[in-house]
Amino acid sequence: MPAAGAVYAPWWILTSGGRAARPVAWPAAALIAAGIALYLWCLWHFATTGRGTPGPWDPPRRFVAVGPYRYVRNPMYISAALVIGGEALLFASLPLLVYFALFALAVHTFVIAYEEPTLHRLFGEEYDAYRRRVRRWIPRRPRP
Repeated sequence: MPAAGAVYAPWWILTSGGRAARPVAWPAAALIAAGIALYLWCLWHFATTGRGTPGPWDPPRRFVAVGPYRYVRNPMYISAALVIGGEALLFASLPLLVYFALFALAVHTFVIAYEEPTLHRLFGEEYDAYRRRVRRWIPRRPRP
């Protein structure tokens, strides 16, 4: 699922119309690598702590508030944004930058309209306490 939004769609945007994608800003690859590493860290905790996957067909059975989730509530979406933003910079692509902005807006809307109410319904007070302690998008040190 993440590959569709962070790899295939950007590649389609970059190569549509027969254009060749040529990297121009190699330091941006560090953002892409950071996004991939963060995603794998999240995936590990979904599997080991939550006993599930990010996919809706096998969601975590337990609430996950460890690893990167101690610092920010939505690290998986942040990891995808790092990859897409890194790709936009790597290829100096204005269309990818627009895609990045649309992705961020869509994810924010999805989180507020669907994901947070669903997590509240599934995990109740445990999730509400977590929401009070941990920010949605801006990471910070964990609060007791």
